[in-house]
Amino acid sequence: MQTAGTGMLARGRAAWARARQRWWVRWGVDLVLLALVFTAVAAWQTRHLPGSGAPAPDFTVQTLSGETVSLASLRGKPVVLAFWAPWCGVCGAESSNLSQLRRIAGDSAHVVSVAVAYEDVAAVQRFAQEHAVDYPVLLGDDSIQQAWRVSMFPTVFFLSAEGRIERSVVGYTTLLGLSWRWML
Repeated sequence: MQTAGTGMLARGRAAWARARQRWWVRWGVDLVLLALVFTAVAAWQTRHLPGSGAPAPDFTVQTLSGETVSLASLRGKPVVLAFWAPWCGVCGAESSNLSQLRRIAGDSAHVVSVAVAYEDVAAVQRFAQEHAVDYPVLLGDDSIQQAWRVSMFPTVFFLSAEGRIERSVVGYTTLLGLSWRWML
């Protein structure tokens, strides 16, 4: 004898089987699952980074062109802060996205990068030249890398105009992904 609950379950399964025959339902389910996997991986990659709302660890460093810059001096505008290493191929691929973001942001935000994990300044200069870097390159060191808890490259932080960490992302990020995170 079939109970009401069993009958409803059977009707639900039949309705799901009919729905799965439609391409847009299959694609929708697949896209939702892909988005969940992507979100889980992104959360796992950033689990050790300073959290959202935390004050950004300040530093004062030289730029590749020899100027002295402190992170505090960039307050007043949002900051996109990208950590990279000259030996990192993914960093090179992302470099043009940062350049494009800088052009899109114009004067409404600072887009800067911090080179870390390099052997000498010449390696950083080569990277900047080979990838046509047109945003400021700051010469970081191990203490800055440790303060920001950066262990994978590239790692990008999105800071508020007040100097608080709003978001972060690890790994290659498209121009759309950078823009979306910057504008949130």
